Amino acid sequence: MALMVSVSGIRGIFGSDLTPENLVSYTAAFGTWLKGGRVVVGRDTRITGPICEEIVVATLQSCGCDVIRVGVVPTPTVGIAVRHHQARGGIILTASHNPAQWNALKLLNDRGLFLNKREGETVIRIADQKQFTFRDYRNLGLCQEDEAAIDRHIEAILELPYIHPEQIRGSGFKVAVDAVNGAGSVALPRLLSKLGVEVHPIHCTPNGDFPHNPEPLPENLTDLCRKVASDRFDLGLATDPDADRLAVVDENGTLWGEEYTQVAAFDFMLSNEPGDTATNLSSSRAASDITEKYGKTCHRSAVGEINVVDKMQETGAVIAGEGNGGVINPDLHNGRDALTGAAMILQLLADRETSASSYRSTLPDYVIIKKKYDLLQMGVDADEMLETMASIWAPIDPDRTDGVKVNLEEGWVHVRKSNTEPIVRVYCEAHTLDEARELEEKVMGPVQKQVSQQKRQGDA
Repeated sequence: MALMVSVSGIRGIFGSDLTPENLVSYTAAFGTWLKGGRVVVGRDTRITGPICEEIVVATLQSCGCDVIRVGVVPTPTVGIAVRHHQARGGIILTASHNPAQWNALKLLNDRGLFLNKREGETVIRIADQKQFTFRDYRNLGLCQEDEAAIDRHIEAILELPYIHPEQIRGSGFKVAVDAVNGAGSVALPRLLSKLGVEVHPIHCTPNGDFPHNPEPLPENLTDLCRKVASDRFDLGLATDPDADRLAVVDENGTLWGEEYTQVAAFDFMLSNEPGDTATNLSSSRAASDITEKYGKTCHRSAVGEINVVDKMQETGAVIAGEGNGGVINPDLHNGRDALTGAAMILQLLADRETSASSYRSTLPDYVIIKKKYDLLQMGVDADEMLETMASIWAPIDPDRTDGVKVNLEEGWVHVRKSNTEPIVRVYCEAHTLDEARELEEKVMGPVQKQVSQQKRQGDA
């Protein structure tokens, strides 16, 4: 295992890959790049969070940065706080959906956005060359606390012109929340209460003791699904540890599927503010279908939140997101935000006076198979696998924006290197599970066969 350094942050298993030494190195590189000024620092609830936070704060001060600590907050809350404090940047200590032994540095610029490729490469180069600028004892940075960041985030959501708390209150929603004991444990129930929702928290103790795998996938949300069905709630909402991804469970205890958080948000926004949308290449065709229903275009980017945001800004899209449950509403903040997504979905259900299951039945239906190929176990080079796939499918001109995407009439297959783990991700979508499996075999079968042959020849 190695430290993962990418557009998605500096991520690794604490104590082996993510060490105090490289925390100092990358934080000092970031502080040097910023040349001092205010920096907002927040974190999720991971057990290693307090240790990492102390290292990061002290390092930033050593570089002459004035640190504003916002504590345990959702990732989007930090982005909003950067703009509020007119800070030079921000650091979020979170490994997002990764298990508890992982942690990471996520770096924000002065707009509260994740660093783009150019900015990120500059910080990495400073770290690699150890060209740090540390200040003497008379010019160290200061440190202050900001305990109001979550409340400002919530108030900003409530002030969106299409969110009507009294209407939502009148719907009498009863909602269960599984925040996996992460950063959404306080923030999401507090927002829902402000919206007049009867909140029933499960796994909402912000202690970093994840009660299940923290990625909000069907196999990890069985507690929430059972609770919603048995106690006759109207809705279940689940977040990942840093509360930028949102999963929805209907009143029958059935998960919508993480792709459909984004689709519902697109549907809601376009019914209020018609315009184009933006998402990534690995997101469902349902996002395009719902956009085209309003006569607009869904623009596609490489995977990675900042890539989607760049595409959103380039095209003037009114809403964006990712198929992992990420909703990006530029009216509030140019980043994924589970809290904003929750408010939009509740307002949608209130507007249309419908249940979660009835609404879900109106959306285009697709099935996505999402797999991971462990490169270390396979002994395969990711770039060689992608080049092999591109060569085999060259006659239909596959999309090479990010890895290789093969678009066929019956569906699509997208293969790319992960930004967060030493794996290759393989996504296959079709109208049914059987069709998706057949499509995976049709596209990936020849690739796997040729890669295996190349490996045997290389080992000979």
